[in-house]
Amino acid sequence: MTTIRTPRRRLIGVAAAALALAAAGTATATYADRTADAAEPAACDGVLFDDFAYDSSADPDIAARGWTVRTNAGGPGVPGAAWPASNVSFPTVDGAKSLQLRAATDGTGGGTSHAELFHQQKFFEGTYAARVKFADAPVSGTDGDHLVETFFTITPLDAPMDPDYGEIDFEYLPNGGWGETSNILYETTWETYQAEPWVADNVNNNQRQSYNGWHDLVFTVSGGHVKYYVDGALVADHSGKYYPETPMSINFNLWFIDTAAHAGGTSVYNQQVDYVMHTAGEVLSPAEVNTRVAGYRADGVDHTDTVGTGGGECPTDPPTTDEPTDPPTGADCGTAPDWSFGSVYTAGNTVVHERSANGDPSGPKSGDGEHLWRANWWTQGSEPGWTPQWTDLGPC
Repeated sequence: MTTIRTPRRRLIGVAAAALALAAAGTATATYADRTADAAEPAACDGVLFDDFAYDSSADPDIAARGWTVRTNAGGPGVPGAAWPASNVSFPTVDGAKSLQLRAATDGTGGGTSHAELFHQQKFFEGTYAARVKFADAPVSGTDGDHLVETFFTITPLDAPMDPDYGEIDFEYLPNGGWGETSNILYETTWETYQAEPWVADNVNNNQRQSYNGWHDLVFTVSGGHVKYYVDGALVADHSGKYYPETPMSINFNLWFIDTAAHAGGTSVYNQQVDYVMHTAGEVLSPAEVNTRVAGYRADGVDHTDTVGTGGGECPTDPPTTDEPTDPPTGADCGTAPDWSFGSVYTAGNTVVHERSANGDPSGPKSGDGEHLWRANWWTQGSEPGWTPQWTDLGPC
């Protein structure tokens, strides 16, 4: 276990309504207000643990403990879809009280509903963990819809390409979407974006396999690195400019990307969450997370939140001591060829490329300079920096 402390930063000029985009997506998204109770984010210190022992979405303890059940319309997802409070519930699932998100669609905007629960914008460095039950199939109706099952943190976008924007995502697409045809789990870390014209500045890893059932999801924010773990295994490590600069809210939502794959009737999907925990300024391994959670439960603690009350501080700027300044050992910009639109690349191939500003390789450059990129699988015509086929190994 590592303890971290950094100088304070205050968030300035946060918009009342937050904008966000789902990882690797192509449609803009408008999120609910996450700053109503956090106009001035508190100092980053303490622990949040919640076992979701609530009676219903109307339980007064939900708001008293800093959570908001979303009810306002807007993105992400199907235009015209509703976000009713009734889509958030707290049933007993597999023997434990859990948060349950419900989403349903009949293939129309008016017949589609999503769900979201989010906390205050006061979380920064440390460890984030949740035990989440993903679902590959609906609880009723036909299967095949493009939906997103999530656990993420976010800072509102104050303006297009806002440098203080931040987002750290686990997003599971059980039926594909965004050009994918089957199961895929994304880990995406955002620097910033703009909606019109669309410009996305993020980095992601992904796993093309089913994650149906319960999974332990952990990510740590420390020393210039955002590290993602699934069931104890490290699956992504993002750093450099993608490291967040500002306090974030903790969020869970379940929503449909579109209705293009709907096969008829009404389909209902559920996502469940056993617990959520954040330890501010403290980096825990997945095993240590499990031990900590077991300890809370053994002591009969179903909720605690001391984040912002323990005197901790938020960073002035992303740490630089551990940020990579050169590609990892064995990756050499000097020997890798320039990326070519028409060339075929297979897993492990490396190329040198400065990504375009708007996702058009023939258009203007981003200004980021040349980076070394590694192909994740067979690819042709997919530009590094804009597609999940490539992993950024750092600047040349």
